[in-house]
Amino acid sequence: MDARQPVKIVWYGHAAFGLRPDKGPRVVTDPYTPEGVGYAPITDPADLVLISSDDDSAHCRADLISGSPEVVNCLKVAQSGGTQTAAGVEITAIEAAEWDHHPDHAVPGQNGMYRFTLDGIKFAHMGDVGNPLTEAQQTFFEDVDVLFALAGGYLTLELPDLMQMIHRTRPKLVIPMHFRTLTYKPRNTKWIESFLSHFKEDDIDFAFSSEVDLTADAIPNQTRVLVMDYVR
Repeated sequence: MDARQPVKIVWYGHAAFGLRPDKGPRVVTDPYTPEGVGYAPITDPADLVLISSDDDSAHCRADLISGSPEVVNCLKVAQSGGTQTAAGVEITAIEAAEWDHHPDHAVPGQNGMYRFTLDGIKFAHMGDVGNPLTEAQQTFFEDVDVLFALAGGYLTLELPDLMQMIHRTRPKLVIPMHFRTLTYKPRNTKWIESFLSHFKEDDIDFAFSSEVDLTADAIPNQTRVLVMDYVR
């Protein structure tokens, strides 16, 4: 494999990540409304913003991201063929539904789970899915290098259902998101320990930072978990 410069991964909090490849567009996923979720405003500019829907303020605030980015609604991608290219990046998506008992929505909303590749690393984001994954949805997550996983249970799929998907699809690196922290406002979500209890201690790493550098040749061969801190 050719030597590559690392992709910098930043966790802003909730389901929002920044990805900065050595060459290629700066990407932000599922930006939130800061006062709604309790995390700091995202100040990094982007060339491409991926949102899982356009009607959930915790996942769709592309208007708050500087840099005049291209914006891709991954739900629309899923509903119109499943593939779109923007800012030189091919995005694939599959439709999903929110949690059946979501307190803010009488009818569960739809959202898109999505995949894309930067600098040879295959990333996948679970959007805001709230139910056990279907056969097609599980197949969608096969052959993934980095999975941004919904690890808080409440408001999204339950942890046993998440673990069933992880055991089947075997992503190489799982980075948890959407779990309870000291500042996260939805208080019924689970702390990260609940998710980590499903793994061996030797398979868990802690970044102790909101930023990590990752190269394609540093991807583990078997599933590991990397717990990141959020931007303060």
